[in-house]
Amino acid sequence: MRCREGFPPGPGPPLLPRGVLLLLGVCNAFSLEIKASPKVQAFIGEQVSLKCTFKSSSPISDRLTVDWTYRPLSGGQMETIFHYQSVPYSTAVGKFKDRISWIGNVAQGDASIALQSPVMSDNGTFICSVKNPPDVYHNIPQTTLTVMERGFSFQLTSTTLLSILVFLPSIIVAVLLLVRMGRKFGVLKEKKKTGYKKSSIEVSDEPENPETSRCLGKLRDWCLNCVDSDEEDPY
Repeated sequence: MRCREGFPPGPGPPLLPRGVLLLLGVCNAFSLEIKASPKVQAFIGEQVSLKCTFKSSSPISDRLTVDWTYRPLSGGQMETIFHYQSVPYSTAVGKFKDRISWIGNVAQGDASIALQSPVMSDNGTFICSVKNPPDVYHNIPQTTLTVMERGFSFQLTSTTLLSILVFLPSIIVAVLLLVRMGRKFGVLKEKKKTGYKKSSIEVSDEPENPETSRCLGKLRDWCLNCVDSDEEDPY
């Protein structure tokens, strides 16, 4: 269904029914949907990717264009730093000269770029714009880039804190067991070094072997029988 630009002539101003207003709203809706990461963290000197994806209601054609613009964190004018139409065109002037590379694939709805060797002065807002005629109207997502030094990038997240609280007691118990085993091993080693032997009257802690006990019992009974036989022998 097409959006009409006028209404049939008639007496008086035309009244707009609710259905017509709804139709006008649909016609004015975005025909392109673009998504980009709202915040991106980068490290000085390390390449960072600026992701941008899109969905178009029209087939991808050679007329599709991608434009990336940049505004410094302190504000100021927007400047175009990248343009794509069939082939990528990186900016040849300005602070991003020779530092922007194309990593997207328009056939898959990807309009991402990469920034080489970021510095802290690159902090600012990046905007990805895609047009695929006749789809030219779209939302305007913004990506805020924050560049920092790697040494100051550690953050204690809730997941990391929870992992520490869960595994810390287990680690403490394991360390205590290792210490106790080490002490016991040291005592045994010291006893062996000093020639420690059990006394003949020292009671052994180890349980007796059932077979040994049975043999000793039979030997004791035999000896008792021998003694009884000698005592009962008549003169």
